[in-house]
Amino acid sequence: MSEAAFPVEPARVRHARLGYAMAAAAALLWGVNGAVSKTILATGLSSERLAQVRSLGAAAGLVAILAVLAPGRLRLTRRELPYLLFFGMVGLAFVQWFYFLAIHRLAIGIALLIEYLAPLLVALWARFVYHDPIRRRIWVALGLALAGLALIVNLFGGGASLSSAGVAFAFAGAIAYATYVLLAEHVVGGRDPVSLLAWGFLFASVFWAALAPWWMFPAHSLTRHTSLLGHLHGVHLPVWALVAWMIMLGTIVPFFLLVSALRHLSASRVAIVAMLEPVAGAFVAWAWLAESLDGVQLAGAAIVLAAIVLAQTAR
Repeated sequence: MSEAAFPVEPARVRHARLGYAMAAAAALLWGVNGAVSKTILATGLSSERLAQVRSLGAAAGLVAILAVLAPGRLRLTRRELPYLLFFGMVGLAFVQWFYFLAIHRLAIGIALLIEYLAPLLVALWARFVYHDPIRRRIWVALGLALAGLALIVNLFGGGASLSSAGVAFAFAGAIAYATYVLLAEHVVGGRDPVSLLAWGFLFASVFWAALAPWWMFPAHSLTRHTSLLGHLHGVHLPVWALVAWMIMLGTIVPFFLLVSALRHLSASRVAIVAMLEPVAGAFVAWAWLAESLDGVQLAGAAIVLAAIVLAQTAR
């Protein structure tokens, strides 16, 4: 990728602690969003349609914010177009699509574990393509994080055979996620995070509209009231309220935080901190949806947290 494709920005002051805080907050919000999304999917809305609403809602919200506060940031140059198209359709839409395809064939935990091989792919890319020095401590942190994730999702708890197609889709999701992080790190130097995400989600929305036309969307499904399930089964909310939460606090805010973190940290470190997502998701599912959380899973969560701390100590 040519650096000349984007305008040169004055040197930025990096604040590592701020970057870690942003990436961790994004992971925690995504962890909560997992339970929100599961509640919405329980109403019968398909995962593809949910991803479509998520992309369009995020694009509309971000474009509206920029149109009012900083319309100049929406300018798009011809040189940026291929990067942003790739970022939106591969880095954003494909991550969701391959994940949904994987969980139709695999247990969600196993699909998530495979997808979180992305930080390892980012580190390998940084080492062998960018020729960046990767300290041994980072590799140890990656290994610990993957081991902890395996415990959290109880990867070795059952002897069921895995679907080869499901594994392939999950690996494709890992590649798409790694692509998202690397593209965001490359593009964020010449474009602010809000406009980057606005264009990315807009192009992702175009992809989803071509795959699932809007005129066939089951709009009536958004006006229903649904139970929040689990420990909150007595509480009922309209589906559109949950969708609004998913768009704002499950998409716009965490994606903005993650891309902003790349202004202060490398892609490999941001990807490692993002591994807090399955830890947060497991605890939220236990507290909200009454899903089991045993001692092995707690040990796995502790290992992932230790891996993140270890990665932070590697300068």
